[in-house]
Amino acid sequence: MTRILIVEDEESYREPLVYQLTREGYDVSAAATGEEGLELFTKGGIDFVLLDLMLPGIDGTALCRRIREQSRVPIIMLTAKSAEIDKVVGLEIGADDYVTKPYSFRELLARIRAVMRRNQQVQSADQSANGDDLPLVCGDISMQVGQHQVTVRGENVFFPLKEFELLEYLLQNKGRVMTRHQLIDRIWGSDYVGDTKTLDVHVKRVRAKIEEDPSHPKYLTTVRGLGYKIDQPAA
Repeated sequence: MTRILIVEDEESYREPLVYQLTREGYDVSAAATGEEGLELFTKGGIDFVLLDLMLPGIDGTALCRRIREQSRVPIIMLTAKSAEIDKVVGLEIGADDYVTKPYSFRELLARIRAVMRRNQQVQSADQSANGDDLPLVCGDISMQVGQHQVTVRGENVFFPLKEFELLEYLLQNKGRVMTRHQLIDRIWGSDYVGDTKTLDVHVKRVRAKIEEDPSHPKYLTTVRGLGYKIDQPAA
């Protein structure tokens, strides 16, 4: 049974969610603060997280980062904020989706199921492409998918989940041009309706970590009018 952790300080949202998700057959745990949420998550066994952005103590942004340091578990952010910058921040720190309050339970349930399907597809593809956990290598960049580890020029570099998945997908298709649609579809899902600027932001962040001079990238290059590709720099 899938175990969902709800971290939501508003009882008027938290309690109905616990009830409705339990009726849908999920094993639900709930916390009213970031500290309680982190404690429950650290105990293990959580398969999915619904995380409010505005929390007392450890806020949703900080808690999302803490979870991402140790797990790739799917996360949907729940928040009253609807500005584009807030959505981008939520996705950049590793959330898989972003739902703005007030929301309908049916919409949220559809998002949960979509993220779960996408996560399972990514895991299956990773296992098929890298069944023996051989490293994905491109020049001075090396990725161990199973360990969620990336080394660049011999140094370990931390990548939040979405940046990691973007780099992973590009490395799996080294030398091939990946269109913007292909990248968004793979990393955020075919049902993603957010701004495509999110992809550009993630590409910029990945470049900052793998390129010696991000303003003149040699590995992760733009193919004008199409998308991006990663390849070993010419000698």
